[in-house]
Amino acid sequence: MCGIAGLIALDDRAVDGAARHLQVMNDLLSHRGPDDEGVWLHDNGHVGLAHRRLSIIDLESGQQPMISPAGNVVSYNGEIYNYLELREQLKPYPFRTTSDTEVLLAAYEKWGTSCVDHLQGMFAFAIWDERHNLLFCARDRFGIKPFYYTVVDQHLYLASEPKALLPFMGEIATDIEGLKEYIIFQLCLDGRTLFKDIHQLRPGQRLIVQGGVVREEQYWEVFYDLDWGHTPQHFEDQLRELIEQSVALHLRSDVPVGAYLSGGADSSIMASLAARLQGGSGFAAFNGRFDNGPLYDESRYAKAVAENRGMDLHQVTIGAGDFIDSIRQVIYYLDYPVAGPGAFPQYHVSQLAAQHRKVVLGGQGGDEIFGGYVRYLLAYFEQCIRGAIDGTLQSGNFVVTYESIIPNLVALQNYQPMIKEFWRDGLFESLDRRYYRLVNRAASLAGEINWDVLGDYSPFDTFSKIFNATNVASNSYFDRMTHFDFKTLLPGLLQVEDRMSMAHGLESRVPFLYYPLIEFAATMPADVKFKDGTLKKILIDTMKDELPELVVNRKDKMGFPVPLNDWVAGELKEFVFDLFHAGAADRPYFHREAILAALDENQMFSRKLWGLMSLELWHQEFHDQAGKFKKLVNNAA
Repeated sequence: MCGIAGLIALDDRAVDGAARHLQVMNDLLSHRGPDDEGVWLHDNGHVGLAHRRLSIIDLESGQQPMISPAGNVVSYNGEIYNYLELREQLKPYPFRTTSDTEVLLAAYEKWGTSCVDHLQGMFAFAIWDERHNLLFCARDRFGIKPFYYTVVDQHLYLASEPKALLPFMGEIATDIEGLKEYIIFQLCLDGRTLFKDIHQLRPGQRLIVQGGVVREEQYWEVFYDLDWGHTPQHFEDQLRELIEQSVALHLRSDVPVGAYLSGGADSSIMASLAARLQGGSGFAAFNGRFDNGPLYDESRYAKAVAENRGMDLHQVTIGAGDFIDSIRQVIYYLDYPVAGPGAFPQYHVSQLAAQHRKVVLGGQGGDEIFGGYVRYLLAYFEQCIRGAIDGTLQSGNFVVTYESIIPNLVALQNYQPMIKEFWRDGLFESLDRRYYRLVNRAASLAGEINWDVLGDYSPFDTFSKIFNATNVASNSYFDRMTHFDFKTLLPGLLQVEDRMSMAHGLESRVPFLYYPLIEFAATMPADVKFKDGTLKKILIDTMKDELPELVVNRKDKMGFPVPLNDWVAGELKEFVFDLFHAGAADRPYFHREAILAALDENQMFSRKLWGLMSLELWHQEFHDQAGKFKKLVNNAA
């Protein structure tokens, strides 16, 4: 796990100050790779790569940027888990190290830009091809590892994080379309970021720069080609095999591996299986909790899993004081806010884990792959009501019945505000309109946002393009919902996973995101994954022997909720009021008085508050500090 950076002149001219620019980017990425650093600059000065290293595989060699005998150069971030198998395939390549980095170079020299089709793992990399005068970059299939780029004055700059690109921007400005998407989804869609003119390579894409032309290509997509010919037992057997195969690969490391253990099913499965496959006792697991009552504390489930497998459970209790002390660092390391307030506790759990391990496994992806969000249950419940009224329940389009879904509605007990908002208006609209309403975080925003300055762009149009994508059957509501989250929410959560772990020099691996497993899961009919409205039914049925009964039978899905409302009513009240008094008046998108009035009347619920607060913090950390970033180039040696 590392940080990468680079630059290339699109007109092939030497870049003035190129070595200095590469060093500035490396310095801004130093937290990603505390073990080593390197810079390579072409003799002609028109292209260069930089690297910060966190040593996980081949600790003694494998330094980067790495140069092959053919003169190709790579800067690479990630882990190629099948590097040992590829190494055998690539013989008689003259390997000089035992690193997966050199395997990547060899794979490129054998297969060219198709090398990505052979890689199992998480990665973002840039390869300079000396023979073809070409820069080849790629990002893994799911967006586990980040890749950002910008073009300024005929120079393309690339980096693992946007902050490393900011010193070279003409100005640090907000992307208005990205901002509008963030206000609605607390995410940016379709490769946009909150920074104007900074783009991210989307999951499953490669980027080729040659002859002054920059082009993106999609090299992988998931297709929901449903398999109606097999029994649930067949799916369970195959799923079990693929999950165990993935965890075994993800345990490959030259340093000890631990795991996050929230107490939810996904992290519990990964931690339990990893502990069993590794063998012996003492597997290290890491948990965070809030001391604000049972609604905010899953630690009893984590303890049950740890005891079941003989793990060493390390725990941190997080309070309002920690929020005040660290929230600015959280936003800085995130680069721009995404996906709700879970980034804040993740920062602290990662800090704890980094004190004991350099590599941890996590459970990201389980909800999007197998259907774990309670909003899917609410969406289907509405459709069951509609079908019962219309007399169409037996038409074959319903994967659950009205009767069978009732016992599972207990999962909605802590989501009454969401239910009220969902059914406030628009009942029985088209499926895309209904799901848009479920994921719309701005429905309760009105006077707080100056919508007039955000332009005519409609985020629903981008939402609809993704929701109604042709790789998903048009009549599968469940697959359309999970696919949308897989394409949008999951990359956002992976941004949190990457930044909060790398803030502490920690590598986080996500075994659910193993592409043979993803492609197999996409063949499962919805009534296998979601039978009777049971969230993640196929996953729990398959892996329940890895879990204690307490976790298997739990209904109170939490997802690491942050007691933000409780804190703002108490210890955080002064902090939040001071935050908006300090800066929001200067933001054209906010109405500060409306925000403060809602706070004073305790009408600001956590997701709404988090969205506005994190935007203000982001402006303060980056826009208001634009001069600091510009000085880095001028002051560099």
